[in-house]
Amino acid sequence: MTWIKRLIHLIKANSSLTIIITAAILIELMSIGQQIYTRKLLGDELEKRAESELTLKANVTMNSLKMAENSLQGHIWDLKRNLADPDSLYDVVEWVLRSHPNIAGCCIGFIPDYYPQKGRLFEPFAYWKDGEVVKGQAAGPDHDYTKGLFYQFAKDQKAQGWTDPYVGDITKRQIITFAMPIHDEQGKIVAAFGLDVATDWLGDALNKKHLYPTSYDLLLSENGKVIASPRDTISKWEDVERVVAMINDSTVAKKSSKSGDSKVIKFTSFDGDEAYVFVSEFGGSAKWKIAVVCYDDEVYGKLNHMWLLFSLLNLVAMVVLALIVFGFANNNRRLQRIRVEQERINSELQVAKNIQMEMLPEKFPPFPERDDLDIYGSLVPAKAVGGDLFDFFLRDEKLFFCIGDVSGKGVPAAMVMTVTRSLFRSASVRDNNPAHIMRTINETMCQGNESSMFVTLFVGVLDLPSGRLRYCNAGHDQPMLLGETLNEMQVESHLPVGIFDATKFTAQECMIAPKTTIFLYTDGLTEAKNMERKQFTLARVKEVLTQHIQETPQALLEYMSQAVALFVEKAEQSDDLTMLAIRYQPKIEKYDLDEKLTLKNDVKGVVELGTFVKSVTKRLGLEEGQGDKLRLAVEEAVVNVIDYAYPIGTEGEVTIEAKSDGEILKFIITDTGIAFDPTEAETLDPSLSIEERPIGGLGILLVREMMDTINYERVEGQNILTLIKTIKK
Repeated sequence: MTWIKRLIHLIKANSSLTIIITAAILIELMSIGQQIYTRKLLGDELEKRAESELTLKANVTMNSLKMAENSLQGHIWDLKRNLADPDSLYDVVEWVLRSHPNIAGCCIGFIPDYYPQKGRLFEPFAYWKDGEVVKGQAAGPDHDYTKGLFYQFAKDQKAQGWTDPYVGDITKRQIITFAMPIHDEQGKIVAAFGLDVATDWLGDALNKKHLYPTSYDLLLSENGKVIASPRDTISKWEDVERVVAMINDSTVAKKSSKSGDSKVIKFTSFDGDEAYVFVSEFGGSAKWKIAVVCYDDEVYGKLNHMWLLFSLLNLVAMVVLALIVFGFANNNRRLQRIRVEQERINSELQVAKNIQMEMLPEKFPPFPERDDLDIYGSLVPAKAVGGDLFDFFLRDEKLFFCIGDVSGKGVPAAMVMTVTRSLFRSASVRDNNPAHIMRTINETMCQGNESSMFVTLFVGVLDLPSGRLRYCNAGHDQPMLLGETLNEMQVESHLPVGIFDATKFTAQECMIAPKTTIFLYTDGLTEAKNMERKQFTLARVKEVLTQHIQETPQALLEYMSQAVALFVEKAEQSDDLTMLAIRYQPKIEKYDLDEKLTLKNDVKGVVELGTFVKSVTKRLGLEEGQGDKLRLAVEEAVVNVIDYAYPIGTEGEVTIEAKSDGEILKFIITDTGIAFDPTEAETLDPSLSIEERPIGGLGILLVREMMDTINYERVEGQNILTLIKTIKK
């Protein structure tokens, strides 16, 4: 027991040092735990990204091969039609060669003595050389195609398929060949039809873009032969042969991925780095394997660097803490100076608070000219400045809104809040997809985010004419919908923004019924604590909302604030408290003019459209010049649908409705063609030459210039484009 007493005495005598050491150990343990957890997340993310790349590149490869196969199969009838005229077969192979940009050569190898006048062997052949097609008889003393892979494959297998890679006698390039037997009318094989694809093209296509700089992709045949690999684009060539051998070796351990879509092989490279091979098989006519190789030093390099940096920072922090503790006795002399400095800081913080609050919406109601929206928001920071935010604005008859909560408090959180709000504005100025907006915000915030601050964020886009709400949630609390009953909005779980720049975000949508209020809040509401450290909880939030479900947004937030204040009493506020209520109450529109025209997707209908628009503007008594501008804008929008909404040769319709209540004129253009949102198209630069301008750009510019509002929605397979012009102010 003597040593225990000595230890207790030592701790009491050096309490400050003990506190510092304990804090250092705890912080280091937390850092290690965080590093392990983050490494696991990165490993899971690597597996998902690798499988995604395998799937994407397998699809690209299969599609390219399928196109080549279709090119060959599409000319079989031409081949059989010309069997009686062997000289015409040179044109057949040339037509096949020109039908696909990545075909290196095409040939037809007939069984020996099929055409006695052409000699024992006859092989019409065409291939590319220096940008020109070279065709002729390939068979000769130096080339017996009957011994070649493609001929033997078609003759022995008696079926079509892809050969293993080999070097072509004529082209001198490594190729793979799609071989197909050709039968005569009696069903006897008379020739092998072959189509060559250069493997270097496949290798370049596979390795055009990688997960990481030293990653690379491999394509192997069913027999394990290398079809495509990177040429001189990787720095770890010595690993390629080992990787191929491991893939083909059945004794090498291959772990199934979590999804089961691929196999994972872990190995150590010649450089001593840990590495991973993700292997997947894909079907179709080619039973091949595709693999992607990634190295540990790139997957976890940034994490290891960050962990080392944080460890050093923790060490520095402990040293600083020690200096503070050991120098505490000298602080009394500086106390007065600190108080003066504190007053200055408080004054600056007040200025910062005022600036911060001015960035948030402060005018309510924000859109007094509209009676289909009622919005009210409030933010009460826990400190002089806070890390919560909310924002909203109108564009193209859509309400864009967000609410967020920055990790941490005080000035750093306020700075991140300001950046987040600015990113929301800039990202949504052209994009209507909340998932795209969230992705843009996340990618920008992850750049240089060495402080690892993140933001839980909810972004919504409410289409006011239809009540369709599209939204994306990044780790934020579920909003509430207050209609006839109280319901929680169903949201998918995503990581907060600012953590991983490769985080995938998906958009959701729902319909907001008229007279429904969307209630959004931060966790400062549910986690507000009273003197006994008990939380306000979500159950109390729902109780208050249920009691005041039909109140206006302002009244609803006031009732909620009163309930929180009554609960916490004199307890100090521990977190920012932010609420936002949006009430959707669309008016029933009554129109004095309601006309409709349906056209086929034929530009000939533009004449009828012009007459229709002219009749509408004339009935409304618009000036001729204004009527001509409106007609031009509507014609540009409709012609855009006629030209691009339906595939060539497909019949379709476009419906144009003209509605007016005497103050506004609304044209609603509806079609069931390919989805296209003109409100997201880039604004045309008039200074560009005609050759440089994108197709359709000028028409979109004209519509934007001539109309007050453009609104697009894709609803139940229909494109609905609404053009609105104020005709009476």
